[in-house]
Amino acid sequence: MDAPRAVLVVNARSRRAGAVHDRLAPALERRGVVVDAVHAVHDPARDLAAVVTQVLAAEPAMLVVAGGDGTLASVVDHLTGRRTVLGYLPLGTTNNTGRSLGIPLRLGAALDVDAHGRTVQVDLGDANGDLFTNLVSVGVSSVVAGRTPHALKQHLGRGAYALTAARTLLTHEPFEAHVDVDGQRWTVRTHQLNIANGRVHAGVAVASDATIDDRLLTAWALGGASRTSTLAATAAQALTPWRPGTRKGHRTGVRVRVVTDRVLRLDVDGELTGVVGPDTPLEVRVSPAALRVRVPVVNTV
Repeated sequence: MDAPRAVLVVNARSRRAGAVHDRLAPALERRGVVVDAVHAVHDPARDLAAVVTQVLAAEPAMLVVAGGDGTLASVVDHLTGRRTVLGYLPLGTTNNTGRSLGIPLRLGAALDVDAHGRTVQVDLGDANGDLFTNLVSVGVSSVVAGRTPHALKQHLGRGAYALTAARTLLTHEPFEAHVDVDGQRWTVRTHQLNIANGRVHAGVAVASDATIDDRLLTAWALGGASRTSTLAATAAQALTPWRPGTRKGHRTGVRVRVVTDRVLRLDVDGELTGVVGPDTPLEVRVSPAALRVRVPVVNTV
């Protein structure tokens, strides 16, 4: 395919993008992409939304975003329903969305996808009106998202989350969740509840039959009320990416409603956004084919 014109937005605080942000535009141009503008965002919480809004007002053919899952979760709210194509450079810590899309984690190969890949339409999830690409979760992950220091992520990568999660689980109290998946009720007492739109969580496939364009959400709990069951379920999930969701006890549907017995923070693709509780339900639905994105030519999303 012909290389497009693009605007580049870089989260300079993300784990890998900060070190290479000044090299990305020249690398795209060597591949034939005409880069009309570059925006390096050093304070994404304050500036990212305004920068993306400004960029999209000009309706560029492609918006290339360099950063991690949280960066992308902040951007897709502005992209849905537009003709602008997302080009993604997964340069964060876990890069679950990049893996879900089949985008290589090696920078040169990811740049090749933006320049010469194919454009597809994939689903987004909608969590109480907040669009996301990959996963919304409740429990230990929400505490970890708020506690993991930026410097530790820079130093240890994904290991920073694992270390913080292990410490958090020592004192974390389980919660009870009433989960409706397309009207089918499921009650669980657990430390961690996940609802995925994408196909990858914690670097491995959610299930062999989960994809980011299947018009379905996948819900599952990591173990029960005991901390040892959480550890066992986490290990089982990591070791069985080849199993279909039904064999792993996962539930699938187009709408998921969650009510918990106490107020808990929501982790939406690594960002703390909103709460769920006895009087504040979490409503998650699929927004089908809502995002136009560049993926490898030979990849099946």
